[in-house]
Amino acid sequence: MVSFFWMDMLWLLAVVPLLVATYFFLLRRKKKLALRYANLSMVKQVMGAGATFRRHVPPLLFLIALTLMIAAVARPAAVITLPSQRSTVILAMDVSGSMLATDVEPDRLQAAKAAAKSFIEEQPRDVRIGVVAFAASALLVQAPTFVREDLFAAIDRLATQRATAVGSGILVSLKTLFPDGDFEMSGNRGGGFGGAGGMNMGGGMGGVPLGDAQKKDAEKDKAGPFQPVPAGSNGTSVIILLTDGQATTGPDPIEAAKKSAERGVRIFTVGLGSTEGTVVNFGGRSSRVQLDEETMQKIADSTRGSYYRASTAGELKSIYKSLNSQLIMETKKTEITAFFCAAAAVFAILAAGLSLLWFNRIL
Repeated sequence: MVSFFWMDMLWLLAVVPLLVATYFFLLRRKKKLALRYANLSMVKQVMGAGATFRRHVPPLLFLIALTLMIAAVARPAAVITLPSQRSTVILAMDVSGSMLATDVEPDRLQAAKAAAKSFIEEQPRDVRIGVVAFAASALLVQAPTFVREDLFAAIDRLATQRATAVGSGILVSLKTLFPDGDFEMSGNRGGGFGGAGGMNMGGGMGGVPLGDAQKKDAEKDKAGPFQPVPAGSNGTSVIILLTDGQATTGPDPIEAAKKSAERGVRIFTVGLGSTEGTVVNFGGRSSRVQLDEETMQKIADSTRGSYYRASTAGELKSIYKSLNSQLIMETKKTEITAFFCAAAAVFAILAAGLSLLWFNRIL
């Protein structure tokens, strides 16, 4: 279905019927002039019916070209599937103790690692991928890179910890995509992790040189206050969030997702396990963990992403495969003015070429 960004310009199409009327008027005028010749019937016999038809073809083709050019002025658009221009993908992976549950063979964490590696292998080589791990705190374990071996090594190093700070995982992912952004949040779900729930960008623990800090502050002042953009409008970055439980510490995941929506970054959430929950033994303690599907759905919806649930390793791999196809090929409303212009040029060239071939003149 074709739509137009500048619908008001379509009024120019009113010129087309006027041109058709003018063309037939000129034909009738020529016919009246031709009746003055006594040998008119002889001329018709020489020309034949085919020649009479052919003389209308070039003007018809030119009329089609003109119609397409006028439509192009109105900036036509259509919903089409094109290769995505996305350049950075952040994999935010839950490494809380519940990921050791064996309801997904061999266990949830190993299944998640295998699915993540398979996803990485299928991504185009010009896509940078980063890895964020979150439990009680969130950590950037691999900065966005094109080197797949580094990503595999980072995933292999993932180990489980206590608690689940889903909000921190989102915030660290955003901080990775927007290093100069302000993602500090108040509020904490249990535990003493404070503002960002133990955000850690994986860098050194030392301070920032005074000169660099002043330079960054000056750049922020020059850039002005942050202006939110429409949710899902960022076409170059995306976050894929995998978790198997409820947030037990850190900032509110819904509020963290709002910050992602304000920057146009979509979050695709993947829930691993079941809503009924399972009992997990970790660190000498037993606890029941269950998937918070409602929160995962809200995170995805607020950022214009999608939510998926996997209860087996096979389902998890299928989900990542589906995500891969979505990220490589993207369906969206796209301006197709260039196609209309190209088609108009083809019809105009055909009209001129046939006119030269048949009548030794251009229209």
